[in-house]
Amino acid sequence: SASLKISCENALTGKSTTLSAVGFLGCARALCQQVPSSELWGATIAESAFVESWVETAASTLVPVIQGGKSDPVFKAAVEEFAERLEAHLSSKKEKYLVGANPTAADVCCSVWLLLAGKKSSAGALPAQTSDWCSAIAHHPLVKSIVESAKESAPAPSTSTGSSSGEFADNAIVQKLNEFGIPHTVYAHKLSKSADELVSNVPIPDGDSHTKNIFFKDKKNGLFLLAVSPKAQVNTKELGKMLNLSGKVNFRLADEAVLFECLGVKPGCVGPLSIVNDTESKVTLVLDEALLKVNNVHSHPLRNDASVIMTPKSLQDYIAKTNHEPVVLQFPEAGSAPAAPPAKGPAPKKKDSGKKPQENSNKKSVEKGQTLLALQWKKEENFAMWYSDVIVLSEMISYYDISGCYILRPWSYKMWELIQGWFNIMIQELGVENCYFPLFVSQERLEKEKDHVEGFAPEVAWVTKSGDGELAKPIAVRPTSETIMYPSYSDWIKSHRDLPLKLNQWSNVVRWEFKYPTPFLRSREFLWQEGHTAHATYEDADKMVMQILDLYRRVYEELMAVPVIPGHKTVKEKFAGGFMTTTVEAYIPISGRAIQGATSHNLGQNFGKMFDIKFQDTDGKTQIAWQTSWGLTTRSIGVMVMVHGDDTGLVLPPQMAPIQAVIVPIISKKYSIEDCTPYCEGILADLKKAGIRAKFDDRTMYNPGWKYNHWEQKGVPLRIEVGPRDMESKQARIVVRATGEKVDLKVEGLGDALSTKLKEVQAVMFAKAKETRDNHLVQITEWKDFVPNLEKNNLVLTPWCGGEHEVWEEWVKEKSREESLAARGEEEEDAKTATSVAAKTLCIPFKQPDLPEGTKCFASGLPAKCWVLWGRSY
Repeated sequence: SASLKISCENALTGKSTTLSAVGFLGCARALCQQVPSSELWGATIAESAFVESWVETAASTLVPVIQGGKSDPVFKAAVEEFAERLEAHLSSKKEKYLVGANPTAADVCCSVWLLLAGKKSSAGALPAQTSDWCSAIAHHPLVKSIVESAKESAPAPSTSTGSSSGEFADNAIVQKLNEFGIPHTVYAHKLSKSADELVSNVPIPDGDSHTKNIFFKDKKNGLFLLAVSPKAQVNTKELGKMLNLSGKVNFRLADEAVLFECLGVKPGCVGPLSIVNDTESKVTLVLDEALLKVNNVHSHPLRNDASVIMTPKSLQDYIAKTNHEPVVLQFPEAGSAPAAPPAKGPAPKKKDSGKKPQENSNKKSVEKGQTLLALQWKKEENFAMWYSDVIVLSEMISYYDISGCYILRPWSYKMWELIQGWFNIMIQELGVENCYFPLFVSQERLEKEKDHVEGFAPEVAWVTKSGDGELAKPIAVRPTSETIMYPSYSDWIKSHRDLPLKLNQWSNVVRWEFKYPTPFLRSREFLWQEGHTAHATYEDADKMVMQILDLYRRVYEELMAVPVIPGHKTVKEKFAGGFMTTTVEAYIPISGRAIQGATSHNLGQNFGKMFDIKFQDTDGKTQIAWQTSWGLTTRSIGVMVMVHGDDTGLVLPPQMAPIQAVIVPIISKKYSIEDCTPYCEGILADLKKAGIRAKFDDRTMYNPGWKYNHWEQKGVPLRIEVGPRDMESKQARIVVRATGEKVDLKVEGLGDALSTKLKEVQAVMFAKAKETRDNHLVQITEWKDFVPNLEKNNLVLTPWCGGEHEVWEEWVKEKSREESLAARGEEEEDAKTATSVAAKTLCIPFKQPDLPEGTKCFASGLPAKCWVLWGRSY
C-alpha cells in the first residue's frame, strides 16, 4: 500500500514537523493539504466529504486492478462498471467536474486511476462524457499549477476532513474526531512536556496557535480545564472573578491521579480534546477567546509527541458533540493589563465529585488481519465510551449535527424491522390493526388533558414559524399520540358495536430531552410503536394491557435474550393521566442500572371523559369507553447491545441478527475466489432453505482475517470458514460468536444443523444474562442495607407500605442520593445527568415473595403491603 511522509523544516531553527500518511486515500488527502488554497480537497466541508468518498471508492475499486499485474475478467468488469457510474454522475450534473465547479482530487485521482486501470484490464472504450472529462482533467491549467506549487511549498499541515493517517489509527481522540465527522489533521513531532517546549520544538505557521493547558481544582467549585494561548497570562487570584465564582476561591493544580481519573490523560499530554473523557461532566472547560480568533488550533491527542490541527469552529463543534459547553474568557498576554471579567458560557460546576478512577484508554496495537477499527475502549473500564465505540464501529449509528438525534444505519434498522415483523404478527392475532396519524398536534388538543400535558411539557418541541412568518398558533411535534388520536376515536365510536377499537402505529416521536443524550437509550427523536385501544369494559381493557405486556416480555426474552421483570408502576411513576401502568424492567450488569424496557397502560376512562369518547351499550345507556395505550421503542436495541456486547464488539442473539451466519472463504494465490465460489454458494443455498439469514462474503479486496474481525465486530452469531481442506473433506468450520466455540461440520445437512445451533446459542445467551441479573437481585428488610447494595450494582427488593405513599418514595430517592454521594465523597450531582446515583422504584413485581405478617416498610416503618423493586435507573 502507499505511504507518505512530509517534513516541514524551519530553516532558521532547524526544527522540523512530520506528517505521515498511509494508503492511497491518506496520501491523496495529505498532499492536498499542503496547498489548502487550491481547494483540491473541496471548498467546503460538504464538498470535502464528497471528494473523500470518490477517492476512497476509486482507491478500493481501481487501484487493486492497477496492482493486479494481469488482465482479468473480474477486474475488467469492475473498471467498466466504475466508468459507467462516472458517466451517470457526470450526465446528471450541470457542472463539468465530480464535485463543485472546479477540479478536485476526486477528478485527478479518479481520471488517472481509471485510465491506468482500463489499460491494465483491457477494459472497453470509455463512455463519451467520461472520456472527455478524463482528457479535460489531464490538461486543465489549474491542475498543472497546483502540481507545480505543491513541489515548491511544504508548510505545516492544515485542516482536512475525515480519518487520519495509519500511525494514529488507534488513537482515541483521532477516532472520536472521525466518528464526529470533525475536520482535522494529526501529525507527529518531537516530544514536548510543556507549552514552552512545544512552541520551541514545533514551529507552526503565522496565524496558528498551540495551546497551553492547566488543570485546576477548587474545593468548593470543582474542576476546571483551562486551554489558553501560550502567550496568555493566567492569574489564579483573578480567575475566580473572571468566572463569576462567589465566596472564597482557592485554585490549586489538580494532581496526576485526578487528572487521569477525570480526563484519562497524563501530565504534559492534556488539551481541550481530552474533555471527551469527562463522561460525568465533572469538569468545566475554559477557553481563551484568543484561540477562537486564530486560523488553526494545534492540540495534543492524549499524547505529547503529536498534535491535532483544527479550525476554531471545528474545535467548538467537537466540544459540543462531547456534551460540554465551554466558558470563554479573555486572557491578557503576559506583561499586559489584567483580563476583562465577564464570562460567556454556562455557570461552572460546583463540585469535585471524586468518583472511583476508570481506565480511559485501551490502546491496541494493530496486528495483521485487523480492520484498523478495533474498539478503543474496554467495557469494564469505560462503559460509556465502549458503548459509543461499539454502536459506531459496528455500523449501527452515525452521529448527526443536531444533539440528541442519530442516524440509524441499515444494520440497526434491520434489527428494528425484525422486531416489527414479529410484533405485527402477534398483535394482529389480537385483532389490532396498523394505521398512521399526523406528526403535529395543536396546542389546544395537547393541553386538553391537564395531568397528561404536565407530564410531557418540559420535553415538547414547538413549531412557531412557517417560512419567514410566525404561525398564528404554535403547533407541537408529537411527544405521544393520545391527544392526536382520541378526537378521532370520539368521532368513530358511537355504539358498543364499534368496540373494541384496536389500533397501532409505527412512528417517530420527538421529546426534547433536557438530560444528556445517549444513542438508543435517550434521544430527542426515536422510533416506536404505540398502540391505542378502546373497550366497553374495564375487564376487557385490563386483559388487553396484560396481553401486550406479555408480548413485550417476549420481545426482550425470546428475541433479544434479555431477561426482564414484569410488574406495576407505583402511583408516582405511572403514565401521566393514566389509571395504571405496567412495565417490564431490564438490567444492565456493567453499570448496575435498571432500564424501563416497555410499558402498557390502562388509561381508565380519564381520556374518554376529556375527549368525549362515549358509546351506547346494549341497554341503550351512554357509557364512557375504557382505554389502553402501550409502546415499545428503539431503546430496546440499546439495551440488548449493553447486555450482550463484549470488548470485540456486538454479540447478537440469533433472533435479532440481520445476518445470522456469514460464509468466509479462505482464499490464497493457490486457492482463488473462483475455486471456492460454487462450494460456498451451495452452502449459502442450504442455509437459506433452512430459513437462516446468511451471506457469502466474496469480497476479494479483504483478506480472511480482516473479514473475521469485521463480522465479529458486527456481532454475527455464526461464522462459516471454508478452505481447501474443507472442500476436500466436504465440511466447513463453524465459529460461534457468543461462546468462541469452533466445530467442523459436514456440509450435507448443514442448514438444519446450524438452525439447531442458532437455537442453542439463543438459549445460552438468555441463560447467561438471566444468571447475571439474578446474581444482582437482592432482598432486604432494613434501610441500613439499602445503599450499600446499590453501591454493589444490585437491584433491591424491599417491603413497602404501598405505592400511594408518594412522600416516602420521594424520601427514599433523596436519602439514597444523599448517602450515595457521601459514600463517594461528593457534594451534589449534575442536574442534567441521566445516570443519577439516587434510587427509584422500578416496579411492584407481579411475582411477589412471601410477606410475613407484621413486616414493616423498610423506609417508613408502616405496615408493609407488598414488595417493591428499587434500583438506579437510566
